[in-house]
Amino acid sequence: MSGGAFVVFEGGDGVGKTTQVARLAAWLTGRGTPHLVTRQPGGTPVGSELRRLVLDPAMGHVDARAEALMYAADKAQHVHEVIEPALLRGEVVVCDRYVDSMIAYQGAGRALDIDDVARIAWWAVAGRRPDLTILLDADPADAVEAIADKDRLEGAGIELHRRARRFFLDLAAAEPDRYLVLPARSGRDDLAAAIADGVARLLG
Repeated sequence: MSGGAFVVFEGGDGVGKTTQVARLAAWLTGRGTPHLVTRQPGGTPVGSELRRLVLDPAMGHVDARAEALMYAADKAQHVHEVIEPALLRGEVVVCDRYVDSMIAYQGAGRALDIDDVARIAWWAVAGRRPDLTILLDADPADAVEAIADKDRLEGAGIELHRRARRFFLDLAAAEPDRYLVLPARSGRDDLAAAIADGVARLLG
């Protein structure tokens, strides 16, 4: 594959995405591949402020539609300011969460209409889809226990995380060419190797 590539990590809270993003970045550096590591929400100054607002427990109850629209605004700015320019430079963009997380948590997780959330999310990113989505899958009961009460979203309840997990797995089954599903409770080295193999196949 020539030019840039867009790789996204998805999965529930506490499954180790941040660790594996860093491992993939180190692997790309080792092979001399230009790349950019970023995240959603919070990958731009605008996004960082929106992330602070959405995740701050002091904000109290935020209406589900308002929350979804804030996440959509974050994504629109992030794609415009960070992702598209890096892809145009021919870089591999590695992003911690993207559109599927928004649909999983604001749609499936919070019982908004999934189709409505998906339309808003894909409109916000101007249809920019990942070339590869790496799903780190784990039982939410194991993952959430480690990070409970960190912020309002992560403390939102196990059922939200279970619904989100089901959505991720259903989406991966529906789009097998885009998704690489890996058990998050595998050893870190085994996970990193499997991820590197998947990205190597993408890059050719």
